[in-house]
Amino acid sequence: MKFSKDMLLLYAVTDRSWVGRQTLYEQVEDALKGGVTIVQLREKHLPREEFLAEAIQLRELCHRYQVPLIINDNVEVALESGADGVHVGARDASVAEIRRRVGADFIIGATAKTVEQAQAAQVAGADYLGVGAVFPSPTKTNAIRITGEQLKEICTSVSIPAVAIGGISLQNAVKLQGGGMAGIAVVSAIFGAENIRENTIRLKEIVRQVVGV
Repeated sequence: MKFSKDMLLLYAVTDRSWVGRQTLYEQVEDALKGGVTIVQLREKHLPREEFLAEAIQLRELCHRYQVPLIINDNVEVALESGADGVHVGARDASVAEIRRRVGADFIIGATAKTVEQAQAAQVAGADYLGVGAVFPSPTKTNAIRITGEQLKEICTSVSIPAVAIGGISLQNAVKLQGGGMAGIAVVSAIFGAENIRENTIRLKEIVRQVVGV
């Protein structure tokens, strides 16, 4: 799936913490029905074969909605499952190494908390950045916080698009207006919601106003 910055408008990152009443597959489908524009499958503790099987299932589901699937950290699972790309943090495989292995249409996202990290990721071949944490995050309690000014500085220091991430909710998303990002990435604001589809619809309306599209 050819990458465009429009895909980043509402970026959903999965979290198995809220699986129970619904399966992860059902949760992702509700998010897709609500209008998410890209999905990242994040599994830190699932055995590899289960992770791969899940990635294949979700790739088929996402593609049914014409939405790309990104795999967190695991390049091998991303490639074997036919996912559209991978997102890596500072401690994961380097963007340059991944880019040497994959085709031009394989999407690579990278985490950036500084201008230097953002510019290095762009030079290495990243397609987009995840910038944050912009608010305290219930998912990553030890995440380094950045200010609104830093968000804008990082986003405007590169030509590739970026998403703001970290503790973003229906209540605080509007505070990111003017941050220079192409969209927002959320975890609990979607997957921790009582009604995933409804929350996704509302979030998308807000982020359109915030980003100005």
